[in-house]
Amino acid sequence: MPTALLDLVLPPRCAGCGAPGALVCPRCTAELHGEPACRTPAPPPPGLPECWSATGYTGAVRRMIIAYKERGRTALARPLAGALALTIAAGADERPVTLVPVPSARPALRRRGHDPVTGLAELAAGCLRAAGRPATVAKLLVPRRRIADQAGLSSLQRVENLALAYKVATAWNGPQAAFWGDAERVVLVDDIVTTGATLAEAARALREAGVAASLAVTVAATRRRGRTGIRDGG
Repeated sequence: MPTALLDLVLPPRCAGCGAPGALVCPRCTAELHGEPACRTPAPPPPGLPECWSATGYTGAVRRMIIAYKERGRTALARPLAGALALTIAAGADERPVTLVPVPSARPALRRRGHDPVTGLAELAAGCLRAAGRPATVAKLLVPRRRIADQAGLSSLQRVENLALAYKVATAWNGPQAAFWGDAERVVLVDDIVTTGATLAEAARALREAGVAASLAVTVAATRRRGRTGIRDGG
């Protein structure tokens, strides 16, 4: 039986800690909401927008994201998107927002059976609208070529893997790009930021089509080991 159906028919267990009684328990919900803040990778790759995230990619939050993306627990989309919406509200100004999800590689979409980032973006936009904040989703970006799985790649390998990896979809490319101006904030959306290579490449593809994304928002940020890492700021 698919995992999403099991969540409906069996007594729920918290995806973050395994405690019975709720899909996400209050303690793990608090960890997920964390403290929305600017967590831009350091050093940032060229062209990377300012990055905000709800919390760090550790512990219960890491387990929730993996369960949602890789193990079919799609019911987790709603609490994850709630954290994303809170972070967008914290990081963006008062202008209406257009959320642009970073596309998944086609093999990953086939393996997972769903598009995790687009799902989060659409639910987060709904949360923002319910709170009175104008928000839409524009699936502007598509893969230009095959992209390898980023897991296990070094910073340099991630940059090489993603070089010219995205383009703006034909339906949006051209004069339509001028639709987004000073009256609307374009926000890149992803689930996790590690080195920032994916978001920098997505921002480059948008700039190439005349769309400026000055902000990127994720559910979580990976704290890198060694001399570089996530730069926390206001």
